[in-house]
Amino acid sequence: MAAEQNGRHIKLAEHGEVVALADVEPTDDHGVVRASLHAQAGHLPTGTRTRLVDAVLDLPQTQDSNRLEATLPLGDAESLDRLRERCDEVQTRPAGASCLVDAALPTDAADAQGSRPEPADQ
Repeated sequence: MAAEQNGRHIKLAEHGEVVALADVEPTDDHGVVRASLHAQAGHLPTGTRTRLVDAVLDLPQTQDSNRLEATLPLGDAESLDRLRERCDEVQTRPAGASCLVDAALPTDAADAQGSRPEPADQ
């Protein structure tokens, strides 16, 4: 699965078709970054949502922040589980068809990478 990163936009593609994307933007509130994560409906390759969360958390603007405010589809357990693995103090609340996530980001990049398994060869 290919990941394409263009500044604040992340796209994951499988066989040339975009299967997941995220938009990330720092806020005026110092240390807070907002992310909106989306995955295509239907069957996706295993770990697609996990890789999308990892790509968002590995962006320089995210690593330079203290808090993450994320929006993802309600019921996206894979993304939420990955956010809980890599972030601290994760709080969620429903908002219509979305799940709003507030999380503290790890302060040490080594801490964030330490909980991340090595990627499997694709």
